[in-house]
Amino acid sequence: MKVSIIGGGGLVGSCAGFALQAGKIVRHIALVDVNQELCEGQALDLLHGASLLADQVITSGGTEQVADSDVVVITAGLRRKPEESRLDLINRNVALFRNILADMKKHGVRKDAIVFVVSNPVDVLTYLAIRELGLPASQVIGLGTVLDTTRLRSMLAQRIQVQPTQVQVTILGEHGDSMVPIWSNAQIAGLPLDKFPGVNQALIAEVEKKTRGSGAEVIKKKGGAGFAVGVSIADVVHAIALDQQRIMPVSSLQNGAFGLRDVAISVPTVVGRKGVLGVVEVDLWPKEKVALQKSGNVLRETIEKVL
Repeated sequence: MKVSIIGGGGLVGSCAGFALQAGKIVRHIALVDVNQELCEGQALDLLHGASLLADQVITSGGTEQVADSDVVVITAGLRRKPEESRLDLINRNVALFRNILADMKKHGVRKDAIVFVVSNPVDVLTYLAIRELGLPASQVIGLGTVLDTTRLRSMLAQRIQVQPTQVQVTILGEHGDSMVPIWSNAQIAGLPLDKFPGVNQALIAEVEKKTRGSGAEVIKKKGGAGFAVGVSIADVVHAIALDQQRIMPVSSLQNGAFGLRDVAISVPTVVGRKGVLGVVEVDLWPKEKVALQKSGNVLRETIEKVL
């Protein structure tokens, strides 16, 4: 499988490239960036470690790389400022994103390719890509709340001193201020979270608050997220490459699940080689379902204003 990363010279794109290299699953990693020299440097750095990791092809170049790619990951975009919400980015990023999509169409995208949007505001730009690329909606997905979910799981694990891989709790909705943690189905190693020793509402509220502010905190302290978003991207790409048909909180076009329509937003989504294979609509607490629908309305209003 060939995976092209548009924005591969930047922090997010290069971290995604390294995560894919370390994952040893995809065959060809192609970095694409307007800063050609930086892109070449990132590709060279990856190549230098190849003998210790996997037998992969590592290349760099322009948007022509997408023409024969199985998956096109779009990470290019202007970086969010600490005081900005992700939706504040939209007016600054839509024009840039439209140029990227036009460039992709000029060089051609395979009919069976999966386009994977990471650039923020990811839900709005995923919707834009669905509208403008002409691919089936099932083949265009966004990273959505995959990153938010791993942040929540990891910080909850640290707080209650359990292993991160044993925490099961998911965030749905917008990748942004209206995200919705689904505490109603949260578990630790298969045990109900609300019955786990030491867990109470105050602790849950504390971890949720920290998760909501964690993106801005990383930006403030180191300039932007890299490692966690890189492995989040690789996790989704691997699910596609291996046709794992895993349930993941990626952003995709909704047509009725949870009362959501005509908006790209994160719900429990079955992800495989053909992209979105379906969604799983589970019972939520009434307040969670209301919050999820409100999150959809926030995105719908933004789409109507700017697209």
